[in-house]
This record gives sequence, structure tokens and C-alpha cells, in this order.
Amino acid sequence: MVVPSNVSFIFKREFKVYFISPIAYIVISIFVGIAGWLFFSTFFLFNQAELRDFFSLLPIIFCFIIPAVTMRLFAEEFNVGSYEILATLPVTFTDIVLGKFLASLAFIVIMIVPTLSYAISVSLMGDLDWGPVVGGYIGAVLLGGAFSSIGIFASSLTKNQIIAFITGMIICFALTLIDKVLFFLPGRLLGVFQYIGADYHFQNIARGIIDSRDVVYFLSVMFIALYAAHFSIQEKK
Repeated sequence: MVVPSNVSFIFKREFKVYFISPIAYIVISIFVGIAGWLFFSTFFLFNQAELRDFFSLLPIIFCFIIPAVTMRLFAEEFNVGSYEILATLPVTFTDIVLGKFLASLAFIVIMIVPTLSYAISVSLMGDLDWGPVVGGYIGAVLLGGAFSSIGIFASSLTKNQIIAFITGMIICFALTLIDKVLFFLPGRLLGVFQYIGADYHFQNIARGIIDSRDVVYFLSVMFIALYAAHFSIQEKK
């Protein structure tokens, strides 16, 4: 896929900024540390050659981590006034939103990569079922993209990074936990709310079964959130 030059420019600009700040390394360290704890507690305490606990809790972890990754993308620029400079460049609102989204998604992928060492370690020491592992990582990228788009939307609403973080976290938590409260709902609404739940679709993919309905769900969340972010920054102009 060929990325338009304007989107590529925004992507490179934002991706480089991530690694100028120590926050990026702190976020990656926290994520890898939590992932390592979940892995080793399962592997050594329960003698299970699997990553099930890691993937089962990944949506909750992402609810905290990803809004922290995306909170500055628009909020910081609104706060310091650099967005006005960016808006004068020959780039469209779509270029800006997509460039920032791809930069955050690339950062999330880099954040996830070190956890592959856990799967490789398990495969060397025991019989690892690679189907759920591959499905889990595919689901992790899709979930990361969905939550990243939500975080970008939250960041486009305010110049305060803390507010952007809290807003993004609340939305991500709502999508993650909504299918956990289905017993409060009437039977005719169960299917609708279950489909809305991000964790429901992620766990389906993490079982090693790639269903087009789950993929379409995550792509739909990305489109809706990014379109909302596009509309938000367009209104601010």
C-alpha cells in the first residue's frame, strides 16, 4: 500500500516525536513489565505453556496504556499553538488525522513486539499452540488501532492532555466492559450490546479464529473515531 506523501510526512513527524520524549520509553517499559508478570505468573506458578492470561487482560491494559500514548497528539498542539502552524502547511485534515493515527499504531506495534519473546520462550520449553498466539497478536493490533483512534478523537476535543487521557480511557473502558453487564439488560438487547463490546471481538480472534465480523467491527470503530476526530479539528478551524 502506497501512503500519500502528506500522510507520510505527518507520520514521520509524529513518530519521531514519540522517541524524543522519555514518556515513550516509560510507557513501553510499563507495558512490557505488566506483560512479563502475567506471562511468568502463568508459566512458572501454574506450569502452563500459554499466553491466555496475557491476552485475556490485554484489553484492560490497553485501556490505560493507549490513551496515554495518544493523549498528546492533538491536545499538546492545541495547547502550545503548534497546530496553527501545522494547519498552514499544504496538508488536509484527513492527512493530519491519518498521519497521527499511523504513528500511534506503529508505536503500539513496537510496544507489543518485545512480548513475542515470551511466546518464543514457551515454544522452546513446551508445546505451544501457535493458533491462539497468532490470533492474539492479530487481535492486539486491531484492538490497538481501535483504541488509538478513540484516543485521537479524545485528544482532538481538548487542549488538556489529562482530560484527553481520561476521556479516551473512559470510552475504551466502556467498550471493553459493556458486554460484562449484559445480565442487567433485557434479552432482546443482548446481541446488540455484545456486538458493541470490544473485548468480545478481541477474545474471539484470540482463540485463533479470524472471523470477518470481528475484523469489520474493529475497522468500523477506527473509521468512526477517526472521522469524529476529523470533524472535531475541522470545527476548531
